[in-house]
Amino acid sequence: MDIIDRFFQHSKQSYFLFGPRGTGKSTWIHRHLPNSFVIDLLAPDVYRIYSARPERLREVLEAQHHINTVVIDEIQKAPQLLDVVHYLMEEHRSWQFILTGSSARKLKRAGVDLLAGRALLKTMHPFMAAELGDKFSLQNALTMGMVPLIVNAHDPAETLKAYAALYIREEVQMEGLVRNIGDFNRFLEAASFSHGSVINMTEIAKRAGVSQPTVSRILNNKEKVTKISHQRILEIFPPDRMLLGVQTLVRSDLQCNRWNG
Repeated sequence: MDIIDRFFQHSKQSYFLFGPRGTGKSTWIHRHLPNSFVIDLLAPDVYRIYSARPERLREVLEAQHHINTVVIDEIQKAPQLLDVVHYLMEEHRSWQFILTGSSARKLKRAGVDLLAGRALLKTMHPFMAAELGDKFSLQNALTMGMVPLIVNAHDPAETLKAYAALYIREEVQMEGLVRNIGDFNRFLEAASFSHGSVINMTEIAKRAGVSQPTVSRILNNKEKVTKISHQRILEIFPPDRMLLGVQTLVRSDLQCNRWNG
């Protein structure tokens, strides 16, 4: 597929760039910031160097003759680097740091702060209908979703299966977010009928065959939820209303982008 322009807005200030796996964070950076100094913590040798000795980041960067933008990809793999980044931001105010990761949760669980407000928080989302333009297919969006990694794959169905398995293993099971992976898998299937609408936890629990507290824990990672939490969870559409719900969401998406454009 041709390169698709994203609606993501870059900033001259340092920022965290969070977003699910496969949403195109690294692709966007390589395309729009080709001259940035990139540290990719997904590379095993790079990860070993900086996780074992975080202060090496300072030595490496200060040895460079010309630096404008520093990108640390997958910062959640080595959260101890944030202390060094914090120091460098104070010492070299002309440098911009862009720190990418799949979620802020892992950083917070590691007991680190997000640079005490010195960096903005930005998010890269899956494709929007308006970004795809004429390439947008409601049928494909309903069946495969809008994650760029899947949309651009040669075999979207197999890629989606692998993506879901990776998410459940690395983002759910390994993080210990839920106690029972079987319950979570049934929850995912039931919750898929709520796409584009307000979620009703009781209805999801019935469809998934699990208890309401289980759904509550999955959605909020805690036992009890407030009324405000309930307001942001959607009522499941019956099958005959599901298409109407998604069409409404797509129209709202297009309308919002016309207003913002």
